[in-house]
Amino acid sequence: MPHATVFDLEFTAWPGTMESRWLRPGEFRELVQIGAVKIDAESFAVLGELNVLAKPKINPVLSDYLVKLTGVTNEALAERGLDFRDAYQRFVDFAKGGVICAFGRDDLIFAENIRLHDIKGAPPCPPYVNAVELLREHGIDPTGFHACDVARLCGAMFEGREHDALDDARSVAAGLKALVARGARNILLP
Repeated sequence: MPHATVFDLEFTAWPGTMESRWLRPGEFRELVQIGAVKIDAESFAVLGELNVLAKPKINPVLSDYLVKLTGVTNEALAERGLDFRDAYQRFVDFAKGGVICAFGRDDLIFAENIRLHDIKGAPPCPPYVNAVELLREHGIDPTGFHACDVARLCGAMFEGREHDALDDARSVAAGLKALVARGARNILLP
């Protein structure tokens, strides 16, 4: 049974960072949450879930903006947060043996964090596919939308908290499932 892992990432942000694309001095896209849903790549049945908090090192205190947006608090990071290396390793181990898929280029955020944390010999990400391609193939313009919007854009239900990485990963998986049920090609299969 082939499997795939649909994931989403939350990373440090401040008011205006999306508009400035994290180009202002001192702003980096340091991971704070990895949410992932492992699914049967054919039936879309959920096989497991992963929800990991990661401690940022350059900007270790989350902005009020990010806390309000994601619900991830500084207290939660202090209690349950892992170093990025350990959080990333958990994701790679969880996804092993299948493709990974996200809304946008979250695979590049992993690469950026590997560089930011100066991790030598980090395991490579599994093969990556971008859910945006399938949306565009089916006339859905994702411009201005986020992973939490994918389920609704594809005619499926979104349940959960917007900008929570695990709930957003569930949204992307639900959207892909809805498109494939309507005859779209399944980008999660080889």
